[in-house]
Amino acid sequence: MESLPRITLLFFAFTTFLASASARRHIVGSNLRLPSEAVSRFFHEPAADEENEGTRWAVLLAGSNGYWNYRHQADICHAYQLLRSGGVKEENIIVFMYDDIAYSEENPRPGVIINKPDGGDVYKGVPKDYTGNDVNVNNFFAALLGNKSALTGGSGKVVDSGPNDHIFVFYSDHGGPGILGMPVGPYLYANDLNDVLKKKHASGGYKSLVFYLEACESGSIFEGLLPEDINIYATTASNAVESSWGTYCPGEYPSPPQEYTTCLGDLYSISWMEDSDIHNLRTETVHQQYKLVKDRTLNGNDYYGSHVMQYGDVGISKNLLFQYLGTNPANDNYTFVDENSLRTPSKAVNQRDADLIHFWEKVILCSQQLFFKK
Repeated sequence: MESLPRITLLFFAFTTFLASASARRHIVGSNLRLPSEAVSRFFHEPAADEENEGTRWAVLLAGSNGYWNYRHQADICHAYQLLRSGGVKEENIIVFMYDDIAYSEENPRPGVIINKPDGGDVYKGVPKDYTGNDVNVNNFFAALLGNKSALTGGSGKVVDSGPNDHIFVFYSDHGGPGILGMPVGPYLYANDLNDVLKKKHASGGYKSLVFYLEACESGSIFEGLLPEDINIYATTASNAVESSWGTYCPGEYPSPPQEYTTCLGDLYSISWMEDSDIHNLRTETVHQQYKLVKDRTLNGNDYYGSHVMQYGDVGISKNLLFQYLGTNPANDNYTFVDENSLRTPSKAVNQRDADLIHFWEKVILCSQQLFFKK
């Protein structure tokens, strides 16, 4: 009978341990981790060295010009602000944009660019790394490869990355089968881009690379071309044979402010950025964002939406977004959940029709001005 108190004591200690484990309080080093501070139990929590290993790099490129293409440069400016709020260093973010819309005579808010109807200015503070004629294929490839000697103009910033680094590339523009637009010079061809990505891998210039691509027929850029064994994961706004879609356009709900005659964003682009804006990216994987963006970009139907695709090393999508985008400390308490609470526009506008929307709105505006002058 003397062993009974000992058994009772052991049982009490064991149940106390289980209760503590179920409450998910655990010691890491000398710090007590509370349940609200833990990464969601459904997802992989990175080890401390995984979070701190390597450097984040980003290349952001808007491949169009003209006020009617407002949305592409707005996308890129928004992405820059997102990365900076996530802690990515300015010197590690390379921005390509023609820079002709902020102070365009058509811009109702000179010096300001917005990416959604009620959004703030995303233009302020964006570096002018490569603008005007310096936004071209040669400079994009040179910057990505870290080849300063091949640059022609611009700030000279390149992705000077090493084997432990993580690279994020975001490209927003028009496209076609196997081709992407540029504001000047030759177009960017799928074979050439994939050759450059292979070359970057062969140089040992990164640990992993994530590529987000907004363009019509953007799936054709990687489909059957991007290898699965070079540590690159890509998602595209559409498959290889369909258009992508502009959003926040005149006539939509929500609509841009009345004084705007152009679409403010692209459906795929605003979907991944608005998701990233509101979540703790230490709790959301790349794949989870892919699924969420895919649902929102399809827009509930095949007529006003497109099919977001994924290519390359799909295993990379298990990584946390934090590795590429950082995370805004203001979102520490906003853990990702598998539900898209973001509002889907009433409809979207085919990328190839967006310029027609702009010019039609200008006709209406001009007619109204003539009427009131009488």
